[in-house]
Order: sequence, then C-alpha cells, then structure tokens
Amino acid sequence: MIILLGFIVLLACLIVGVRYGGLGLAAISGLGLVFYVFVIGLVPGKPPIDVMLTIMAVVTCSGFLQASKGLDVMLVYAEKVLRSNPKQITILAPITTWFLTVLCGTGHVVYTIFPIIYDIAIKEGIRPERPMAVSSVASQMGICASPASVAVVSVVAMLGAVNFPASVVTILSITIPASFCGVLVAGLWSMRRGKDLANDPTFQARIQDPEQRKYIYAENKEANLNTDLPRTAYWATIIFLIGILVIALFGSFPNQLLPLVPNAKGLWKPLSMTPTIQMSMLVIAALILLVCKVKVSDVTNGSVFKSGMIAVISVYGVAWMAETYFGAYIPVFKDTLSSIVVEQPWTYAFVLFLISKLVNSQAAALAIVVPMGLSVGVDPLIVLSFIPACYAYFVLPTYPSDLACIGFDRSGTTRIGKFVINHSFILPGCIGVFTSCVVGYIIAHAMF
Repeated sequence: MIILLGFIVLLACLIVGVRYGGLGLAAISGLGLVFYVFVIGLVPGKPPIDVMLTIMAVVTCSGFLQASKGLDVMLVYAEKVLRSNPKQITILAPITTWFLTVLCGTGHVVYTIFPIIYDIAIKEGIRPERPMAVSSVASQMGICASPASVAVVSVVAMLGAVNFPASVVTILSITIPASFCGVLVAGLWSMRRGKDLANDPTFQARIQDPEQRKYIYAENKEANLNTDLPRTAYWATIIFLIGILVIALFGSFPNQLLPLVPNAKGLWKPLSMTPTIQMSMLVIAALILLVCKVKVSDVTNGSVFKSGMIAVISVYGVAWMAETYFGAYIPVFKDTLSSIVVEQPWTYAFVLFLISKLVNSQAAALAIVVPMGLSVGVDPLIVLSFIPACYAYFVLPTYPSDLACIGFDRSGTTRIGKFVINHSFILPGCIGVFTSCVVGYIIAHAMF
C-alpha cells in the first residue's frame, strides 16, 4: 500500500509540476521528496551529479556558440538548401531541422527555420502543415542523435555507472541512423497528408477575404535570414564542429587518446567519457570566447543558455525525487518487473515514452527511467535500442516548438483539433518515434 501511495505521489508531482515548466517541475518534485523522507521515512537518494555537470558544460558551450552567431551561420546554409529545392520542401525541411539539432544539440534552432519553411511552402502551393508539423517533430527527434545534446551525454554517464562499454560514438551509431529513418518515414508520410490547398474548402473560404488572403500570402520579413555575419561567427562554427569531432575521436579511441587513471579497484583505465565530455565542452567554449571576443553577458541572456539551465534544475529535482522512491523499493521492483521487461522488452520503451510526456524533457525522462530500468535488470542493450522513445511531448501540443509552429503557419493548416489530441503533430510524431525504435532495436542487436 505504501509503495502504491508513493507512486501516486510521484505521478501527481510530475503532472502538477509540468504545468509550471521546468523550474516549477523541480520545485514540485521537492514536495514529493519531502513527503518520501519525512512522511514515509525513506532515505534520500543521490542527485545525478555527473549528469547535471555534463548538462551544464554542454549548455555553456552551446550558449557561447549562440552568442558568437555561430548558430546563425548554420541557419544561413540551411536556408540555401531549402530554397534551392522548393518542390521537395516536405522531405528536405524535416531533414534540415533534424540535422541542425544534431549539430547544435538543441531543438531551439527550429524557431528561425519555421518562417522559411512556411514562405517556401505557401509560394509553391504546398499545404504548409505538411512540411511544418513534421519539421517541428524532426527538430526534437534530432536531440537523441546529437553528440552535443544533454540526452546523449546523460546516457553515456548512466551506462558508465554500470560499467557498460557504451561510448558517445556507440550511442550515435545507433541513434543517428535510427532517428534519421524515423524522420524520413514521417516526412514521406506527410507528403500526402491533408487536402491540397486548391481542394481544401476551409482554406479556400479564408482566402476569399482580401485581408486574410493578404495576411496568408504576405512577404514574411522573418523568412530571410541576415547573411551579413561577422567573420568571427564562422570561426565559432568551425571551432565548435572541430570540437565535436574531437569528442567523437576520444570516444572511438579512448585507449590511444585518453590518459590512464585508476578506477575504484585500483586498475589503470582510460579516463571516463563523462569528465572527458565535460572538459571538452568547456575548452570549446573557452576557445570561442577568446578567438571570437564573445560578450559573456550575451551568453547568459541567450535562449539556449536559459533553457539549458532550466533543464539542469528540472533534472535535479525530478531525478532526485525519482531516485529516492525507486531506490527504496528496488528489491520489490526487481521481483515484479524484471521478468516482464525481459520477456516483453517493448514495455521499457513504453514506460520511457510515457514518462517523457509527463516531464516534457528527453533528458529528464532518461534520468528517471534509465537508472530505474538498469536497477531492475533491463539489458543495457535494450536501453540503447529504445533511446528514441524518450521523445513523447508531441502527444499533447503544449511544447514551445509545436506552439511556435502553429503560430508561424498563417494559413491555419497546422492546428490543434477539436478534441485536442487530434492535432497536426500526433501522427508524424508517432510514426517517427516508432520507426526510430524499430530501427534502433535492429541496429543495436546487430552491433552487439
């Protein structure tokens, strides 16, 4: 009975906390933590310090990249690709937003791309919902395929804690092709979704109003990026990309490139990838700072830094609460859940998917579910296979990128349905995540 009560409190904290955003989720998680410790009498768990430090290092690096306008350089080239192939916008747009997220480690770059996608689609007579909705989904799917993302480096740290040999390169060799296949299949499906604009009575009725027609087809100033960027912006992009390449090399050849340090048993082994990633990210940030003369105040005021630090606090609160609850009842969960997960591996993916929707964060969902799964006997190979299942916050259209996508589509084709759940993102999201999980499972089991 106490276990069930604790679980209800956990779900209640997640459901209530997510209504107030990342900071609110962390604060409400504190209430759950106090309940477990002072009311039930559980021993406080350990906050995921390694995960949090890694997130802070990655966010710091990405913040300097944004402040130096290095992100703008990537966006300029993305716009050139899209405008040079306007007829294929429904396929190229999601691939572009996915690739930008893979490079940058954050899906926030998609906001600048939305006006460009809409501008191209409406001028070509393509239903804007087709490329825009799947592009929003794709931008978030790229998180689990980025060497600079919080989600990936978090999994490295958590698998390292159980001595499973999964480097950044190992994870990316699964998640990059898996998520790319998911994006591609979702894009192909989107090419025929909805009615063509010429045959859509709702759209045709809207453009009968001259004011509405002018609004829908008006030239969008936001759809043309500023290409007059300083030389330092290009230097920042080069430094960042070289840094990511170096991290990948460290993960591929740890014995040759990393220093030897003694482990807990006194054996000398290559330095763990967790501190390696942390140090590498700080060095990249330092180089951008020194070479590109970045103002530190611009970093802290940037959207990437702010959202990233909120993610740190969110992970801190929710993961500490979850660790306290699940850690206390590990023997019970092992007896009741291990056989189910072993016989039905998909149940792990389902739990990860559900928690992701509750916390609206891929990193936070992984921080909760991966340690819990490993502790009850989930095969680390299953953890690697189903990393793409950590993205489920498209199920309800409340995530900022989805809401922004609806706002940028002036045609009104990208929308929330009458029953809320029947919105523009639900089907491409489900198709993309399901395909990614299937491909990830196949690749992971072929590798090991």
